[in-house]
Amino acid sequence: MARSSSVMLLFATCVLWICSSAVSHARDPDSMRRIEVVAPGFAAQSPEAKAFREGIKAAGYTEGRTVTINWWFGHGAYSGVEEAVERALRTQPDVLVVESTVAALTAQRATQTIPIVMALVGDPEGVGLVETLARPGGNITGLTNMSAELAAKRLQLLKQAVPSAKRVGVLWNPDTPMHSIGLAYLKSVAPQLRIELVPVAVRKPEQFESAFSAFSRFKVDAVMGLDDPFMTLHGGEVVSLAARARLPVAYGWKPLVKEGILISYATQAGDLFRRAAGYVDKILRGASPATLPVEQPTRFELVINLRVAKTLGLTVPEALIQQADEVIR
Repeated sequence: MARSSSVMLLFATCVLWICSSAVSHARDPDSMRRIEVVAPGFAAQSPEAKAFREGIKAAGYTEGRTVTINWWFGHGAYSGVEEAVERALRTQPDVLVVESTVAALTAQRATQTIPIVMALVGDPEGVGLVETLARPGGNITGLTNMSAELAAKRLQLLKQAVPSAKRVGVLWNPDTPMHSIGLAYLKSVAPQLRIELVPVAVRKPEQFESAFSAFSRFKVDAVMGLDDPFMTLHGGEVVSLAARARLPVAYGWKPLVKEGILISYATQAGDLFRRAAGYVDKILRGASPATLPVEQPTRFELVINLRVAKTLGLTVPEALIQQADEVIR
């Protein structure tokens, strides 16, 4: 009997210890929540980061009081992403927000428990980040910027802007998983447009000049760049080289139109970051990423620089100008 009482007492003690341990590790719903952001292409002071913070504020959180946001910026490179993800996860954040397919895949390999919100990822279903867009099924959800599909649309718009173009150079980065998919999309529409593609891989800033030398040898009529943080942050060099080669350029980054490319067609990155804040809010309130559908962009912008067209001796069809959201004259 004494032995039985001792066993029962030991059992009760263990139960109390487990319960007290669970309570001590449970997070007070009113305590500070932690958000880690890994963004290879967008700085903490960028308009996109501001849009994210505005979305967090609109959801009812106050940075520094009810939520902390730690933002890692990769300066357009992927080399530090793995270390940044590992460092972010060591803080045991409530939510990890990632920008780019590379960052999302790195985070997926690193954790299957901490919720992950994608701010801009090209094809999450195609690269295996989610089971389906409608039902992600794991710890990852968020937004896709449809970068692969938009590459094909951008080529179509470039052909409309420069109807005489028969050979188009393509800047792409083999280190970006989405670029091989984007190239496949381009190859699927190029024959219909009677365009021959000249893809040239660029991984490092010093390779842009050699890429344009290759474009010169192949006598391309225009150039387009596939989206990724590296291509975006080195867009200024593309503008300079294209101006020297007198080539019209299509890109997926609106600010470059004002700097000197002919045309851009893309989603609004700031809008996607703001909407990503909505996912963070839902997760902080108890929603599971597994059942939060991945959303697609709802806003696209076509911007045309007619000053560049004039400099290059091009006449952009009026029908295309009428489609533009913004025209620089």
